[in-house]
Amino acid sequence: MPWIKLFDSLAQAQAKIPVRKATAVVVQGQEICVAHTAAGFFAVENSCPHLGDALSRGTTNYLNEIVCPWHSYRFNLATGQECQHRTRPLKRFALEIREDGLYIELPD
Repeated sequence: MPWIKLFDSLAQAQAKIPVRKATAVVVQGQEICVAHTAAGFFAVENSCPHLGDALSRGTTNYLNEIVCPWHSYRFNLATGQECQHRTRPLKRFALEIREDGLYIELPD
């Protein structure tokens, strides 16, 4: 599985995505939500499995969850699980911080 650089440094990633925020990135034609919490950076699919709104438009909380802006479904960023198990888990992507930047691993 290829690793693709998202940001040139950790500082650049932190500047672009402050703590408690999320943003959408397009990697190889796939839209991914990158969220930043007190626990670090996480990458998940950007479309909420409930009704498809962009999770990157939502917020994160102190429980390390991303909250969908439409119906407030909450997803644990580490596991992908929705807090009340009302929908399928989010697809997650591995992130790695290296000396030369923040990388994401995409399946082939």
